[in-house]
Amino acid sequence: MKNERIKEAVLIIVSFVIGGVLTFAVLGGEEFLNRNTTTSSSGLTCSAADCTKVVVDESGISEAVEKVYDGVLMVRNYQNNEVASTGTGFVYKIDGDYAYVMTNQHVVDGADRVTLITSNDEEIDGEVLGGDSYVDIAVIRTKKTDGLIALQLGNSENAKLGDLVFTIGNPLGYEYRGSVATGHLAGKDRLVSVSTDNSTVGSDWVMKVLQTDAAINPGNSGGPLMNANGEVIGVISMKLVQTEVEGMGFAIPIEYINSKIETLEKGEKIEWPLLGVSMINVSDAKNSYRYNFDIPNDIDSGVVVAGIESGSGAASSDLKEGDIITKIDGVEVEDSAYLRYELYKHSVCDTIEITYIRDGKEHTTKVVLSKSNS
Repeated sequence: MKNERIKEAVLIIVSFVIGGVLTFAVLGGEEFLNRNTTTSSSGLTCSAADCTKVVVDESGISEAVEKVYDGVLMVRNYQNNEVASTGTGFVYKIDGDYAYVMTNQHVVDGADRVTLITSNDEEIDGEVLGGDSYVDIAVIRTKKTDGLIALQLGNSENAKLGDLVFTIGNPLGYEYRGSVATGHLAGKDRLVSVSTDNSTVGSDWVMKVLQTDAAINPGNSGGPLMNANGEVIGVISMKLVQTEVEGMGFAIPIEYINSKIETLEKGEKIEWPLLGVSMINVSDAKNSYRYNFDIPNDIDSGVVVAGIESGSGAASSDLKEGDIITKIDGVEVEDSAYLRYELYKHSVCDTIEITYIRDGKEHTTKVVLSKSNS
């Protein structure tokens, strides 16, 4: 009798174990195990049609780094036969015997000669085909050498906040060349005021950029910001440098660059539209005794028309010196940088609507944009 009870108890225990195993399998036990294993997991979704997925595992993104490493270069800016500055660039296209490298315009600005240092530590000559300060992109052409690869261009519009991103660059110059920094996509469509000319006091341009918390330092400029699959979604351009700020770097979205890159490859200037006015920020005009403009006390933003260029679209409009421009096509403009940002969304010969203040009253006028002489 005692033995029979022991047998029954054993059968009950075995039944529970078998039932638990079957239930685990039915409810997706295999998937559960796969989720919790530390061996490997699939890379993020590719944004390019021909993208090859990589593996992201406990070792990080080493596979993605290996995939793109030989396409990232150090850029040296020589002036008067000396290295004046360094930055980063990357091969985005190989065509025949040439490789085409993308970097920032401010990296090559003023250069008498530009060279590129490969991942194999070979220094090769580069030819700057074209560049633009407002886009802050320049194109360098060099002879294709063994080992050089072209990076895949992705899509930043499909990227989501919190996505893993990384960059490869040359912070602080030659000694730390080829450094890898990882982080996340911290923000999209950020508007950051910048100066396109070192001689300019204050900001004269607004850039719409991606924000990342990946480590960005001097020398990273011009490098690729990439998703976990190694696709370029932006080009590193700047970081906020303030004592109380840490981990705020910015990259130009690749879509915006793609719309301009062919022009720069051809060595042509980007044709920016001209409004035809010289401008003074309202904030500057109100806080300086040098200017004698009648600005209402309740107007704190906008741009004062300080002069009108003969033969321009503004000269054919109702605008006059002393008018305060507050909007373009209904969009408020805080200062000259924001005005130029809104203006450069248009093309030569486009007609825009200007809202302005004169004698304390709001008016509108149409302006046909002309071609810039610069």
